[in-house]
Amino acid sequence: TWESLEGVVKHNGPLVQAGRSIEALPGAIRDYDQRHPLDLAGWCGLEAQVAALADDIAYNNHDIDDGLRAGLFRVEDLRDLPLVGETFREVYAEFPGVDSDRCNAEAIRRLIGLRVADLIAETRRRLAQAKPEDVAAVRAAGGPLVAFSEGMLAQEKLLRRFLMDRMYRHYRVNRMMSQARRILRDLFTLFLDEPDVLPDRWRAMAGASGSTQTAGVACDYIAGMTDPFAIQEHRRLFNLERWL
Repeated sequence: TWESLEGVVKHNGPLVQAGRSIEALPGAIRDYDQRHPLDLAGWCGLEAQVAALADDIAYNNHDIDDGLRAGLFRVEDLRDLPLVGETFREVYAEFPGVDSDRCNAEAIRRLIGLRVADLIAETRRRLAQAKPEDVAAVRAAGGPLVAFSEGMLAQEKLLRRFLMDRMYRHYRVNRMMSQARRILRDLFTLFLDEPDVLPDRWRAMAGASGSTQTAGVACDYIAGMTDPFAIQEHRRLFNLERWL
């Protein structure tokens, strides 16, 4: 639907603002907007605004769990983070002797609940203040109507900084990212240069070797891959051991 496309494109807010013209946007967005205008200077609808922040809640909180499970940091390292440290201390004090994985899961569950409650309260406040009568008023509001409170935003900023320093930039994560980039680069280069190796349905949509059309088809094919499938496809195309 138009609303779904608008929400995806304007996930982080309007794309055309003061100091940034439509010419600065990626070509794919510019081209699509010419055929099917997405109101790039306005905010997206309320459903899309909710989806964007629901994504942030899930992403940040589950990354805490992932980092703990992967051993990239410990519960003790979280103690100085506002809200996060307090919640973990509360859970461990309430359930002494309980397995750490279960305590961590309960702490993450509570953190999600606290952020959802904050989001609902702040959104109700903004809606009561703005009183939008229709979706056009939502798009022209001059700012998001679905949002966290200033206090929660400050806490989220500290959490993201912690995760950036202790998880996203960890050498083990960097190695995986490097490997992923090489796999994607290899696949794209091969499909662009040799479109005949694409599956039949995709080959039928591709153009000549090295063409813009083939590049687009290669991008679409790769974008639809899961991580395991991309790894398997790379092995099928680049691993020569099967021929030895």
